[in-house]
Amino acid sequence: MLGDKLKNYLHLHLLVFIAGFTAILGKLITIKAIPLVWFRMLIAGVLMFAFIKFSKIKLKISLKTFFKFAIAGIVVALHWITFFGAIDVSNVSITLVMFSTGAFFASFIEPIVYKRKIVWYEIVFGIIVIVGVSIILNTEFKYINGILLGVSSAFLSALFSVLNGKFVESQDASTISFYEFICGVAFISIYLAFASDGFSKENFFFLETNDWIYIFILASVCTAYAFIASTYIMRYISPYTVVLTYNLEIIYGIILALLLFPEDEKMTPGFYYGSLLVVATVLANGILKNRRKRKSGDGIDIS
Repeated sequence: MLGDKLKNYLHLHLLVFIAGFTAILGKLITIKAIPLVWFRMLIAGVLMFAFIKFSKIKLKISLKTFFKFAIAGIVVALHWITFFGAIDVSNVSITLVMFSTGAFFASFIEPIVYKRKIVWYEIVFGIIVIVGVSIILNTEFKYINGILLGVSSAFLSALFSVLNGKFVESQDASTISFYEFICGVAFISIYLAFASDGFSKENFFFLETNDWIYIFILASVCTAYAFIASTYIMRYISPYTVVLTYNLEIIYGIILALLLFPEDEKMTPGFYYGSLLVVATVLANGILKNRRKRKSGDGIDIS
């Protein structure tokens, strides 16, 4: 039988593949980023509520905890808006590679939240990612808007992952996700209520059939399930490892994008050189962490 540690890492890689497919769905869905995220969080919230009721999980939390979840919900809403916005103004490949800079941000955010020392190789890996991004920027400057949105999305994603890693120490993953979703929906709803292209837009709720199908897949498999599972995973794998491993989303997503959208996703050699540096950080991270575990003499992730 597979060990619990190996099962958790395999599960993490399944979630990473799902994350890569999320970018593909963002390309296929025809509506803009903000309404897309609103529909995604609303449907995911409803599905999460049904799961919580079915599982008889308690939803009662303190007001202080609610406000913490609300902040995280706003952060993840902004992360998704910038993520899908980056796809709109560039392409899947650019967005995914920029998203990988989350490892660099996490290497600084995690020590602050968890009050631990910064590990030297986390900084080195972060620098390698930045070098890779610089190479891409030099060869793909026409996608500067997508690059900026992608980097912003990466920072918000890293912040959200670290916050959630702290929450799961005392709260159920489903409860956390449910409150984050409804708070994210409320946050976007306030914007849409006053925006000229918000709820008042005639075709806001009248989407193409394919859009509804893709949004449902996005909200159910890529959101409700992925959120519960990834929050659970962070009980056993450090947030930094989760964020860094999610860089494999680049590989899965780019391969899928090249197969589905070959004309839009064909990039210059410099883009792939930069991406290769990111993959190298994932491999190096796994090797160094395994060595540290052997030296520690136990199965605890000391990163």
